[in-house]
Amino acid sequence: MTMTMKSFPKPSDLPVPAGAEGWEEIYPYYLVFQDELKEQEDAKFWFCDSQHWPTVFKPFETIGGEFAVKCLGQYNARHLMIPNANGIDFRIHQGYLYMSPIPVPDEQIAARVSEFEARIGHYFGDWENKLAAWHTKVKGTIADMEALRFDPLPEIVPFEDMENGVGKDGSQVLLDNYDKLISLTYQNWQYHFEFLNLGYIAYLDFFNFCKEVFPNIPDQSIATMVQGVDMELFRPDDELKALALLAVELKLSELFSNTDDPAATLAAIAAAPGGERWIAQWEEAHEPWFNFTIGNGFYGHDKYWNENPEIPLGFIADYIRRVEEGAQILRPTEKLIAEKERIVEEYADLLDGETAQVFEAKRALAATAYPYVENHNFYIEHWTMGVFWRKVRELSRMLADAGVFEDPGDLLYLGRNEVRDVLFDLVTSFGIGAGEPIAAVALPKKIAKRRQIVDALKTARPAPALNTPPESITEPFTRMLWGITTEQVQSWLGNDEDAQENVLKGMAASPGTVEGVARVVMHADELGQIQPGEILVAPITAPSWGPIFGKIKATVTDIGGMMSHAAIVCREYDLPAVTGTGSASTTIKTGDRLRVDGGKGTVEILVDSPVLTGPSAHSHNHG
Repeated sequence: MTMTMKSFPKPSDLPVPAGAEGWEEIYPYYLVFQDELKEQEDAKFWFCDSQHWPTVFKPFETIGGEFAVKCLGQYNARHLMIPNANGIDFRIHQGYLYMSPIPVPDEQIAARVSEFEARIGHYFGDWENKLAAWHTKVKGTIADMEALRFDPLPEIVPFEDMENGVGKDGSQVLLDNYDKLISLTYQNWQYHFEFLNLGYIAYLDFFNFCKEVFPNIPDQSIATMVQGVDMELFRPDDELKALALLAVELKLSELFSNTDDPAATLAAIAAAPGGERWIAQWEEAHEPWFNFTIGNGFYGHDKYWNENPEIPLGFIADYIRRVEEGAQILRPTEKLIAEKERIVEEYADLLDGETAQVFEAKRALAATAYPYVENHNFYIEHWTMGVFWRKVRELSRMLADAGVFEDPGDLLYLGRNEVRDVLFDLVTSFGIGAGEPIAAVALPKKIAKRRQIVDALKTARPAPALNTPPESITEPFTRMLWGITTEQVQSWLGNDEDAQENVLKGMAASPGTVEGVARVVMHADELGQIQPGEILVAPITAPSWGPIFGKIKATVTDIGGMMSHAAIVCREYDLPAVTGTGSASTTIKTGDRLRVDGGKGTVEILVDSPVLTGPSAHSHNHG
């Protein structure tokens, strides 16, 4: 029997990985725990958000965590006045992001209700028009970001600038464009949460109503009642499927044998009969749908399809193989819709009169608002952040060419405010004709040290949580998005009374039971190793892993709730999933045989039993 524990380690209890001493210095002061606040910070429960930030932050990359969590919180606490939820406090500890939901004091809850109702009514009363305006705002910001340039400084002020009395040397353009890049990114992160929190609220309202009128309803049945929707987040994957089907129709399949050489592959297609038509469709898909990353958009190393054509070409080649083997590659939307209608009818029949009307009104609102929970991802995490990182790379290459950095990647080891100082150093030394900027001698040692610290931090996995958990976790987003529930936290602590050997427990995220062989994927770069029919085990999946969902039998993740991307995507691809297990990716090894029960939320490591295959392995049962 495991020894039961009441709490997780305190931040100060965690040993610092060898070589990472002094790691606190590489992040802004406000992102690390403070000795002066130890008592207050140790009194709070913090969970690690490895769902969105699965790898150690380089200093420049904290921007995504800061903007995302700050803006999420402002919509709870300042815009919508959610009665029982303020924002989420956050810190970086040993390179990973930890979060602590801020409760609303009991005595303040009632006073927020009327404000909250008026504010959500404002949106829900005119959802389509407001969402259309949101798209206009977000795309406008992206266009403004695209227009920014980081050109080398002009060797000489043009004579016409003298004639026109400009009175500036061009360096202000560099400084202004950097400031604009940061502020435009921040702007789209504020927009990001305007509708996201509403999507969760609508779903939670329906969820809570169902639990009230049907006390024994499984969480999954509630989720099923809003499934089968057409989501823009699936559009990039759908474009690849259409291109695969077109390649088969035009008899171009054999030209996809070496997609690691995209230039040769595309040239061969263009030269083949019917190839022009295929290339035209390929090029049309690029804007905007190839502004898509195999990561999650939060890191400088995330690879985007439009800059790495071997990635989408590889997925297309895989789809072509499956089509030629007779597989159905399109999402089973009709089946999902039929199942949704069956479940809705089943529960609606149990109600009458006003309750039935309320049920349908709440369900309809949840179904309308729910697609945004995934769609926003394409516009912000993928498209906005894709443009952001591309511009950062343009800037870093210009700085390397100007002698500031030896390696353009060095920029990521400075915080965004430090980069601003480096830019002023550059324009000063350039403007006065002094030659190389001071950064060329002042930074190399500092950057080398930071590289060493980041590499050392990567050698340790983060603790799933810190300090003592509360008696009960009520904050809605923590439960729905991250799957951090009272029961789950106790299970992480080893306090699960029903614990069985070789069985991991998590959220019952998508129904179905299968057996198969595990494939543990710790990073998107390892996706190519997945074999057909394996069970994907990962700390978390990214929404952009869609093309592999046709290959695998089930998904198991360490973190994530009913509304996590992994859960939603698996339901929409009709795949069993168990999320929020806490430790699957470090407990299970590639090659282990597993039985995944997405209806119960269990993953069993099978020691000696034959692997089931074939359709009988995938049976759905809804409560």
